[in-house]
Amino acid sequence: MNLYGEDSFSREQIEAMMALAFPWCIRSYHRIPTGKYNTTYEVTLDNSKSSETPEAVILRIAPPDGTGGTFYEIGMMAQEPEIHSIVRSQTTIPIAQIYHYEKSRTSVERDFLVMEKLPGRALSEIPTATVQFYDRVLEQVGRMLRQLHRITSNSYGYLGAHRCMEPQPDWPSAFRAMWNRLIDDVVSVGGYDEKEAKMFRWLLDEHFGAFDRPVAASLLHMDIWAQNILVDSQGNVTGIVDWDRALWGDPEIEFAVLDYCGISEPAFWRGYGRDRDLSPEARLRELFYYLYEVQKYIVIHIARRHNRASAMAYKAQVMQIVSRAFG
Repeated sequence: MNLYGEDSFSREQIEAMMALAFPWCIRSYHRIPTGKYNTTYEVTLDNSKSSETPEAVILRIAPPDGTGGTFYEIGMMAQEPEIHSIVRSQTTIPIAQIYHYEKSRTSVERDFLVMEKLPGRALSEIPTATVQFYDRVLEQVGRMLRQLHRITSNSYGYLGAHRCMEPQPDWPSAFRAMWNRLIDDVVSVGGYDEKEAKMFRWLLDEHFGAFDRPVAASLLHMDIWAQNILVDSQGNVTGIVDWDRALWGDPEIEFAVLDYCGISEPAFWRGYGRDRDLSPEARLRELFYYLYEVQKYIVIHIARRHNRASAMAYKAQVMQIVSRAFG
């Protein structure tokens, strides 16, 4: 383990992985500290033999099989090549080209991606950003997500190659399946007992009518926060990264993630160009979507970070929200 608390790979291993994408020696590499699930390196290449070879690329390595996580995180890297291709072809969102996806396990016992290195720094790495700078960024992110949400599918749910769930014919069916699978995950790590799990399943069933409305299966990023937004010194968004949690469904569930991550500010909505639904039914859906986002951290902190105390703090937050909303 290295200082970031993630796996460390030798130069020999990195060269073996890179050889499958670019068959010549690397110049150097260094670990990128951002990212909580995959292990990521920036790799500088020897491009003296070809002008078409990039100077640097990003190598992302999936965690070992058996790494704890939610049902949709297991093997989720597999869906990134298709998602990147769709977004690159149908929007102007700055998203990396994926040069190579490897799942053969011939060089290391992991899946991994080699992708384009986008310019800019993570917004989270600019602590001195002014309010004006931040607003400029969020307005651009709003415009980008509006483009993304216009991409639709005929099926709903996590539809990627990791096949973590069966595609559903409508959004209410998809969300019910997702909600119950997540509750299963929390139970499996000891976060809820059976009585608590039954209560959460009942809550959704009791209020399921709020979800019964026509909604397109929009493409959703589901992990937009300051670390996944790249910007230049002028506040121009130069990249949106980490698409492995992508989902097809109701944009309102994306908004709940934005709420949690502090992105759904007025500047975002200016860019998105549409007012948020504030009806009682929408507020109820928003509550369940927010709970879906927060509950995942119970699983993550127990199964992956081995920090039960932190997980119980998230559980307490969930219970407080439920108590306040439903009595």
